[in-house]
Amino acid sequence: MPLKRRQACRWTVVAISGPPAVGTTSVAKLVAKRLHLPLLVVGRLQKKLVRTRNESRAALLSWRTRYGSDRRTHMERDLMQVERAGRGDVVICSKLALHFLKKITPYKIWLTAPLRVRAERAAERDGTGVRETLKEISERQAIERREWKRIYGFDYFQQRRIADLVIDSSKLTLKQTVDKIVKFVRAGEKSRHY
Repeated sequence: MPLKRRQACRWTVVAISGPPAVGTTSVAKLVAKRLHLPLLVVGRLQKKLVRTRNESRAALLSWRTRYGSDRRTHMERDLMQVERAGRGDVVICSKLALHFLKKITPYKIWLTAPLRVRAERAAERDGTGVRETLKEISERQAIERREWKRIYGFDYFQQRRIADLVIDSSKLTLKQTVDKIVKFVRAGEKSRHY
């Protein structure tokens, strides 16, 4: 379907979230491309606070900056994603997307995979050792859970419970994961149109 026609007849907001290094950004990029929708990756803003090509380390180091645990900074970013979702037609990749967009979209996707699998994939992507990457991801995950519980009063892993679709990507390729999401979204769109 051409982009102009899609924009004229749709209100599609896809929220993608999951634990650190599960591949939410990679998946969201391809989902947005396949659905011809713009993409908002909220975590990019935080990772830009530090200078490193290693994505896992960038996320961890950003939490150690003064903005990393600043309540106001996080709330502004989260309000930004709600505002963007309110305009429709977007894929949003954010650690808290399911929570903040729960009343806006029926396409809340939670990606999951065991910690070891996530560490192996991130180590391969970043060209680092698995043991080092496993330690960084574990530390980041602990910080995120603690800080967001402090800021918002809930464990962000609980978002899995409100997901419309949960995908364990540990035995799936990137393409297979994206295919499942696109199929889910397109099936939902068909059921909404007469």
